Amino acid sequence: MTDTPGRFLDSAALKKDVDDRPDVCVVGSGPGGAVVAARLAARGLRVTVLEEGGRFPPDQMKMDESWAYPAMYQDRGMRATADLAITVLQGRGVGGGTLINWTTSFRTPPRVLRHWAQAFGVSGLDEKALEPHFDAVERRLSIAPWPVEAANENNKVLWDGAGKLGWARETTRRNVTGCQSLGFCGTGCPVGAKNSLDLTYLDDAVKAGAKVYARARVVRLEKAGRRIAAVHAVALDANFRPTARKVVVRPRLVVLAAGAIGTPEILLRSGYDPNGKVGRRTFLHPVVGSAGFFSRPILPFYGAPQSVASHHFSERGGGKVSFFLEAAPVHPVLAATSFGGFGADQQEQMARMASASALIALAVDGFLPEEKGGTVSLRTDGRVRLDYEIRPEIWEALREGSKALARVQFAAGATEVRSFHEDPVVMRGEADVALLDKARWEPNRVAVFSAHPMGGCPMGRDPEKSVVDSRLKVHWLDNVWIADGSVFPTSLGVNPMESILGVAHWAADHIAGAT
Repeated sequence: MTDTPGRFLDSAALKKDVDDRPDVCVVGSGPGGAVVAARLAARGLRVTVLEEGGRFPPDQMKMDESWAYPAMYQDRGMRATADLAITVLQGRGVGGGTLINWTTSFRTPPRVLRHWAQAFGVSGLDEKALEPHFDAVERRLSIAPWPVEAANENNKVLWDGAGKLGWARETTRRNVTGCQSLGFCGTGCPVGAKNSLDLTYLDDAVKAGAKVYARARVVRLEKAGRRIAAVHAVALDANFRPTARKVVVRPRLVVLAAGAIGTPEILLRSGYDPNGKVGRRTFLHPVVGSAGFFSRPILPFYGAPQSVASHHFSERGGGKVSFFLEAAPVHPVLAATSFGGFGADQQEQMARMASASALIALAVDGFLPEEKGGTVSLRTDGRVRLDYEIRPEIWEALREGSKALARVQFAAGATEVRSFHEDPVVMRGEADVALLDKARWEPNRVAVFSAHPMGGCPMGRDPEKSVVDSRLKVHWLDNVWIADGSVFPTSLGVNPMESILGVAHWAADHIAGAT
């Protein structure tokens, strides 16, 4: 090995190629990879982590969208489906999406785990099995309820409006310690109050002897029989361009944790898709938003971005796609790409940001029998491609979710509510909500987002219908496991971070048993 164990390393600074021979190579340093790396390193295994993104400690965070999106988001914050209908906001860096997410922490709903068992033959992954693992990650990350008294005005709009309508509502739990309520979680916490994975589990892993290479993009897995013999990566410079340096890791075990788009991409680029299921059943929680304007200050750019949720519509039944409601921060770049209208109309909306409330409705995809989700594939030039058809059932859920958001905002005192359509639906009272039924619910006519890619390497009993088994081992490879959101057979109906953390913590026991 070329480097001393127990270090954070920047591949941009490499003076020569690396040939590393640890026990385990973990690809990706987000919630799945970081937890597995820490738990295996704590058992005395030699662990090397490869991360495409850079390392950004708190003192480098600038509370500036123009810096954060190019530095810490996939595709500089412009990742989207192939038809450009859905913008996918996905983190990239040491710590993965936990660097820039909004800290919302939910355990996997038991009904989702039961559905996976019944519909996909997943065994051994139930509420009781996961409970000690959720307990462990909640202790390590200080995940705790955020009191409603500390909610910012934007989240109080959802809390007050849902309460007046008699809808179910709850405060969320957040992975923070000493939060200053700055409101810039999405651009990286500058005070280190967010317990992101770089400051917690990855730091634990390094202290236990692991090496973490930043700016090391995995390009290929080298196969020998039914095993991966080597992981090939290229070093990237400070602007994420390939250098002449290479990082080759030759481990006994490989854990893929590059996310629901990155993990399928690596397998496909390596030519490993014997059953044609890699990249299939990708789900997004497609999101629409609603801007409510008030006669009082809301200041939606300050305070915890998300601290209230409503799952009142999480089980709609009758063959309908469910949805849930949350708040979203309003910063200039994010608002400008979300709010509808053009020219003077959009300029007028932006000028009213201080009195705006932004709420979102997230569709829960993957539970209807006919839903196949999206597909991750490779373009002819080798770049990754994401296709996702917004089926009529999802459009119906997004339309009804948008109506629910408008009702909440009016119930909380909004004087005007606008949809995120290209030609916004402008509502000035509850009676106008019906206007949303006449809007154009079509691709590229309304802003649709996602920050929750899931699936693409789904778990299941049948090797012909899934990519990993119920212990997250790849069916056709003897020394490869997947520990990220790509293993989920459906979406979750809640923010996925804690589910990935808990499942990875659980999976680490099975992976360790194979060593």
